[in-house]
Amino acid sequence: MEATEFRFVGGRSSLDLIATLGKRHVKPIERLADSATAEAWLELAGVLPRGSGARVSLVQLGALRKLRETIYRLVRAAMTGTRFEPSDLAALNAAATAPDLIPQLNGHGAETVKWNSRDPVDAATSSIARDAVLLLARVSAKRIKECEGPDCSLLFLDESQSSRRRWCSMDRCGNLSKIHTYRRRKPQG
Repeated sequence: MEATEFRFVGGRSSLDLIATLGKRHVKPIERLADSATAEAWLELAGVLPRGSGARVSLVQLGALRKLRETIYRLVRAAMTGTRFEPSDLAALNAAATAPDLIPQLNGHGAETVKWNSRDPVDAATSSIARDAVLLLARVSAKRIKECEGPDCSLLFLDESQSSRRRWCSMDRCGNLSKIHTYRRRKPQG
């Protein structure tokens, strides 16, 4: 997988942001390598409208990465039943306070909606922080899981009825696991 390929399998924008640092447990891959990739991710994640023209400054890129790691530590703490670090809580809550993007009509129909904000990137970052707040406040930590793929560290929200989902994606890690299991069981001939 290329460093700029993004995975959107977390089920929440805050979990998808965590996935922008791939292979955390093996050899980390930074997928928000620069402002351009951060801009692309924000649009593909749906937190900035496509074609918004918003530019991510180096300061905003650093803030987005910092938010990612703050959310990661808080989610891991929730998953393990550990107390949240007060500094992480303060950072997340502060990031969630920026104003949201404001939809405004320019004419007739959905194609004429314009999203306004003093700074759309700060608004998008704040939207992700609010998503993390709601995730941690409203979702059972038992529903947040880490992919069981040996080379994968993606976190996802298990919304299956049985709560037995094991992989970030059946198409990728689930399929690789099934292939590995099949090859192990297949008699050597």
